[in-house]
Parts: sequence; C-alpha cells; structure tokens
Amino acid sequence: MDRELDFWSFVELANRRLSSEYGFRHQLATEVLLTLNRASDLVTYDLEAAVHRPRGRSWSAFRLLFVVWLAGPLEPKSAARLTGMSRAAVSNLMKTLVADGLLDRIPDERDGRSVQLSLTEAGHEEMVSVFREHNEREFGWTDALTETEQRILVMLLGKLITSRAEFDTRSRS
Repeated sequence: MDRELDFWSFVELANRRLSSEYGFRHQLATEVLLTLNRASDLVTYDLEAAVHRPRGRSWSAFRLLFVVWLAGPLEPKSAARLTGMSRAAVSNLMKTLVADGLLDRIPDERDGRSVQLSLTEAGHEEMVSVFREHNEREFGWTDALTETEQRILVMLLGKLITSRAEFDTRSRS
C-alpha cells in the first residue's frame, strides 16, 4: 500500500478500513473530528507562521495577550480558562511576557497571594498592531464562506462544544 494519499483520500481509506476490517460504526464521527482537527491545525499554523512568529511571538503568547487585552485585568487562573491553556503554561508565558515588557503582574487588592495580569502600554500597542494583521488573515480564511455559512459554522461548533457535558469529557477548564 505504497500509494500517495492526500488528506481526503486518507479519510476515505480510514473510514473504509475502520468499518470493514475493524467493525467500528461511527465513521462520520471520525470524519468530522479528523476534519475539524485538520482545519484547526492549518489555521493555527498559518496564523502563527504568517503573523506571530515573524514578530517573535508564539501562538500561545498571542492567545494570552489577546485575552488579557480584551478581558483584563485577569487572574492567571481566569486567563488559563479563557485561553484553554493550563495554569502552568500561563505561568510560564506570563514570565516571558512580563520580561518582554508586554504584561504587568499587579498584586490583587483583595488577595495578597494572587496577582492580576494586565497589558502594559507597549503590550496594548503591540496587540492593536498585530491584531490588525491577524484579523485580515482571519478574513482570508473565512472569506470562502458566506456570512450565513460562517454563522452556521459558529453555531454548529458551539453546539459541539456545549454538548460535551453529556459525557465524561476532559478539558483544561
């Protein structure tokens, strides 16, 4: 079986083999999640490679800065929940972004053991600048869909995310 497969022919092969050789019944579920993961990986890699890496930032750093920019000031645990990252990942990124002068760690007035994350002026300026380019790239990806299709996709993905409560799923939050 030394033929050249692309993503779609692999999905077709996987569905056929999973059903006929192994007796698995939920090929459409496999196809949906393979496709969802592939789309997510492609978009994330493209945004990171085209927008964030040239500026010396990772996708994770952008996500943390984005959340603090728009929802901050935040405790690190809230930032972790909103970014989908672990608290340890936020803590490690936080150190780098504070050292780079983009984030401030401000002691929490209510709880002296906790801190609030907020953007510095340099962090705010960077986010306004980088998001302009990031948002144009997002538009390039989504422009293949009509506005109605985009809203339907958001609705369907929201349904997929919220329905996971029906079974024992794992997440960082």
